[in-house]
Amino acid sequence: MVRFNILLLLVILFCALGGVTSQHKARKLFQAMDAEQERARQLDVEFGQLQLELSTWATSTRIEKIAREKLKMRAPEAARIITATSGTQGGGR
Repeated sequence: MVRFNILLLLVILFCALGGVTSQHKARKLFQAMDAEQERARQLDVEFGQLQLELSTWATSTRIEKIAREKLKMRAPEAARIITATSGTQGGGR
């Protein structure tokens, strides 16, 4: 009977240690998941900031300003503008 009680005690100890170990692993995994969720939130914020920056850099007024100032471009005079039309006006072929 003593051997049986010792065996049961050992089984109970192993089960208890298993429960403590699994609880510890679960807490560690939860902390890791929480850290990754925070990182995902930070990346979402950074992505939004980058999209805002991209839209700022790509505005047409900024592009026109760079074309005028750095590239010395200008709009053509009205007399030098030629409009292309298709040859099928007036019910052609």
